[in-house]
Amino acid sequence: MKNGFRVILGAIVPVMIAASMNAFAGAADAATLTPRAAERSAAAGKSMILAATQAGERLVAVGERGVVLLSDDKGLTWRQAAKVPVNAALTAVSFVDQNTGWAVGHWGAILNTVDGGETWTSQRLDTSEDRPLFSVRFTDAQHGIAVGLWSLMLRTADGGRTWDTVKLAPPPNDSRADRNLMHVFADRNAALFVVGERGTVLRSLDHGQTWTYLPSGYRGSFWSGTALADGTLLAAGLRGSLYRSGNGGESWQKVETGTQSSITSLVPLADRVLAVGLDGLMLESRDAGRSFAASQRPDRLSLTTAVGTDLSQLVLFSRAGVVPQ
Repeated sequence: MKNGFRVILGAIVPVMIAASMNAFAGAADAATLTPRAAERSAAAGKSMILAATQAGERLVAVGERGVVLLSDDKGLTWRQAAKVPVNAALTAVSFVDQNTGWAVGHWGAILNTVDGGETWTSQRLDTSEDRPLFSVRFTDAQHGIAVGLWSLMLRTADGGRTWDTVKLAPPPNDSRADRNLMHVFADRNAALFVVGERGTVLRSLDHGQTWTYLPSGYRGSFWSGTALADGTLLAAGLRGSLYRSGNGGESWQKVETGTQSSITSLVPLADRVLAVGLDGLMLESRDAGRSFAASQRPDRLSLTTAVGTDLSQLVLFSRAGVVPQ
């Protein structure tokens, strides 16, 4: 087993890999796999949710067994999408406007919607191996990047009609590019960043055609990253680790969080930055990520992701689905 996969098995079983155990349930092996559509269920809101985003005024969340949830009242109520062509775990979602979005997940699945998440179509699926995609980001309706297991990186310049594999150079002082790439995000200038295991930070200034490794000074796994309105970059992950860059990723400084609980999601709001994590972890910064105050939910519920409903509010998700507000 590759080192990268051991890291995921040891660290992200509670979040991502556990969901994959349900993907395409009942298939004997990849060679005989027949993708099935996601089942509609009255209990969909209690499914493990792995990612969420805004699509205009709508909130869209994705998770295990191809579940896609939609909310038009800022997260108070949710309903399941009408049509999702695969029942693989969906790990990430990205929208460029209120209608057009993409979701990715296990078996290298890439799905597209043009009606705000009501219905989805498949743009890519590789049933020859379960090499999951963990994150996707579109900077406009044409240009997108998806990243995943063992440095899998896919790029499109035509809205997902075609996806090309990006062959990364080996990281410095390494012989091959095989690190797990966990999260892709963009800054205000459409520069792309990817964070992953072993402190990996990658940057692209040309819509993902070429990439540069940036030294983070961290040796653990980053699970999430974000760019603030002022250009500040944040990356976070295992055991409460959080790093900040104020110069486009050229250098990074460790931010003390006061916690050993792993951080699963970073959410910038108008007046603050929030982070959530395992063991009910909640972090808040009001100085552009220079410092964070930590708190913990009394129920210690492990939070998998979060999304802002407007400029100041947050909706939370967990292994047990939508967290009641």
